Parts: sequence; C-alpha cells; structure tokens
Amino acid sequence: MTSPGTRADEEADDLGVEEALALVQENHGPAPREPRGQGAPVPRHQDDQRHGRADHHRAIPWPEARTTAERAARAAARAVRRTPVSVPLDAALGLTLAAPLAALTDLPSFDSSAMDGWAVAGPGPWAVRDEGVLAGHAEPEPLTDGEAVRIATGARIPPDTTAVLRTEHGRSDERGRLHPVREVVHGQDIRPRGQECRVGEQLLPVGTLATPAVLGLAAAAGYDTLTAVPRPRVDVLVLGDELLTAGLPHDGLIRDALGPMLPPWLRALGAEVRTVRRIGDDAEALHRAVTTSDADLIVTTGGTAAGPVDHVHPTLRRIGAELLVDGVKVRPGHPMLLARLKDDQHLVGLPGNPLAAVSGLLTLAEPLLRTLAARPAPEPYTLPLRDAVHGHPYDTRLVPVVLRGEGAVPLRYNGPAMLRGVAAADALAVVAPGGARPGQETELLDLPWATGGIGVCFT
Repeated sequence: MTSPGTRADEEADDLGVEEALALVQENHGPAPREPRGQGAPVPRHQDDQRHGRADHHRAIPWPEARTTAERAARAAARAVRRTPVSVPLDAALGLTLAAPLAALTDLPSFDSSAMDGWAVAGPGPWAVRDEGVLAGHAEPEPLTDGEAVRIATGARIPPDTTAVLRTEHGRSDERGRLHPVREVVHGQDIRPRGQECRVGEQLLPVGTLATPAVLGLAAAAGYDTLTAVPRPRVDVLVLGDELLTAGLPHDGLIRDALGPMLPPWLRALGAEVRTVRRIGDDAEALHRAVTTSDADLIVTTGGTAAGPVDHVHPTLRRIGAELLVDGVKVRPGHPMLLARLKDDQHLVGLPGNPLAAVSGLLTLAEPLLRTLAARPAPEPYTLPLRDAVHGHPYDTRLVPVVLRGEGAVPLRYNGPAMLRGVAAADALAVVAPGGARPGQETELLDLPWATGGIGVCFT
C-alpha cells in the first residue's frame, strides 16, 4: 500500500484543521471574498453571455473539482465565522473539538483496585475481615499489618494497603487465614490516583475528531458536553416528476433511490440534514426552495443537464449564483455542479442517475462538508487492481471495488444508473483517463461505512 503524491497546488492551498478552527473561534467581522483574478471562478451566466454558450458545460478535471470545493468551503468559513457549540456527549460523535479537552479530575480520582481479590497489609498470611469492599462505596477503614479484606475491581483501596492479591493467587487455610501462592510485590494491582492524568492536564488538542473512544475519555474526565465545530446544515431537494416514494415502478415511473440514500450518506460525511423535499419538475417550486433555504449547503438531485425540465441552471442564473464548477471530467457524474449562492451558502447539483449522484457527492459535497466541519482530510492511499479497468479516453472513472488482501477487485454493475456495484463496495477506485491494467496501483476513496471508523455517524 502506497500513498500517491500530493499535488503542489493543493498543498499550497490546503486548509489545515487548525486554520479552520481558528476561523470558527474568532468573532471578527466578515472577511472579504476571494478576489476574482487569475484562477478565480467567473459566474457562469456572465461567461456564457460573453461567449454565447448558454448550455455548454465547462467541465474541469476531477482533482481540480475537489480542490475547488475545498476552497469554496474555506471562503465560506472566512466570510462568516461560525460559533462553536456545546454538544452533549451522546450527540457529539463525529464532531471536531473546538476547545482542548483538559481533565476536570485526576484519573483515577482515588487509589483503586485493578483486580478482584483481597487488599492486604504487610506480609502474609493475613486475617480476613468479614465485610468486603465494593466499587462505588465510601472509603473503607484502614488496614493493619497482617489484615486483608475482600475487594472488587474499581473499589477504593483501604488506607495502609500494601498490595492487591488477585483471587487466583490466594488460598485459605483451615483457620480461614489467607496465604499467597506467589510473591506479593508492593503496590501490585493498585491503580494509584492520577496514574492516567492529573486535573487540568490537556488530554486532547483542538481539532481532534470525536470518536467513540474520545467520548469515553471525555466522560471519564468529568465532561457532560463537548465544545465542538457545528455540523454543516444541509437541505436536500429531490427533483423529478417520474419518482415514486413507494411501491413498484409502473407506467414510466421509477422508485426514488436518492431520497433514502443521500441523507444518511450526508450524515456520515458530518452534515446535519435538516430536510428532504421532493420538488418534482417545477421551476418555481425549485426557485422558492432554494431562495428560502438558510442551510450551509443545498443538495439537488437531477436537473443539472440541459433538457426541457432541467431547471437547476436556469434557477442559478435567475438568482445570480456564481458557478464554481459546471461539469467535471469524471464518469459517471459528468454534469455535476457547484454554485455559490451567498458568501456562506453553496449548492451542489448532483446528476439524477444514482451512481452518478454518488460520484458527485464524493467529488464536490465531501470535500466541502469536511472543510466546513474542520474534519481532517483522509490520507490518500493506493492499492493494486486485481483486474483491468477500461478507462474513458479523457475523463477520470470512479469504479466500485471490494478490498481483498492487498488488492482491490473491480465490481460489475458500475453504470451511472446502477447501485448494485456500490452497494457491495468497500471503496471507489479513481481510474485515470485511459484505464488501468491488472496490478496497477490506483488511488481509492473509502466509503464511510466500509472503514469501520468514525464515518459511520448516521444520527
């Protein structure tokens, strides 16, 4: 397994977690928008008016599209600095810490037993007290030399205890006296107060992702809530009169696959999905939905081409949106788009075909949401392909694969309208124009649930 080289332009422009958090934490006024100079995006409707290409997709390479989405999120973060939020532990999974996690108590907060057994004082044999010491009880009476008391894991150690003798390391004689069956070392199986940390000690820095283990540590350290970067808010607009929400396809109607699929996928990418609205092929309804939304990101499905009921481009021109990406050189998903509606609001237009929509989601929505949420970028990696993959002459291909050992196996059913391949996949292989031969190292995009990690954050 190897990591592909980092492109110099991405490295120079990359927004670190620290910078993103600084933007969240500061309370200054709005920052200026990035100037429209060389390399800056031009509103599509202005460019089209100059060149007379109202319906031409100015497709850009796939890597450039992802970089553009990251830059758009950075510009939004600079324009409107978002206030960190206080989140209960049970709702903080997948968020990024906006304040250091410092211990509110010593850990452990008292000397405690690491094992079930006996707390003993001095050398054995020992006379055993009748009562035992359980976890969650007040400090027990001190021991005197030659005395022992039954103790449970996690219970407070009686004062003057020499060691804890594990249950399997002790035996009782006919007089009820306790004898060790192996050497007893002073302090053995005692967790001293502050062994893990002292009160005020920094446990985790700003920018740490709240994994299940982080939530457990925070609880142990005395926290009920965490200060975190808020989740980006997303509204999903499902377009198309041909979509059914229940039952079998009939009379030219098909089931809507994106309405059920996109919200949990967006949550897995760190978003707060506020609403899923079915608009149909209604230009005025789409205009109302877009102009009344205050979400950080609006995601539309379908309607990004130039057909008679494809209303996304006309709606964006009508409201004066700035098209940052208008088509990407990738298959499937070529007609995806990214538009800036306001300084702090964007729209990602996904193609209507299901796998093409997945391509758009991972190409444009993932880097934008990740940057807004101040999540660290996943480390790029490659694996050799087990089989050859036919490529497009000019465009990148995203192909579902399963991971087997140290290789990636391409899956069938990878057409733009198909979900059967990606439903069984662990990742998408990024196949460069021209295709890939067997054994060729190929960059992979992990699917959030396939990693078994923090990406599985569906609530």
